[in-house]
Amino acid sequence: MDLKEVMAVNLRRIRHNKKMTQEELADRAGLSARYIGAIERANKSASVTVLGRIAEALGVEACALIERPPK
Repeated sequence: MDLKEVMAVNLRRIRHNKKMTQEELADRAGLSARYIGAIERANKSASVTVLGRIAEALGVEACALIERPPK
């Protein structure tokens, strides 16, 4: 699994755990819901700046979004 896919899985999991819609997350992060969806599908890569904005909107450290799951 490449880092883009790792972020997609983590983003979706964390967002669901916080019971947040893509639209709510997008609004909090100042991004479009379409862009959040593309990141969650691993169709788009997020820049470091966007990674930080998403993490802040979710209330997590940025590293939580790119942490590989244990094997």
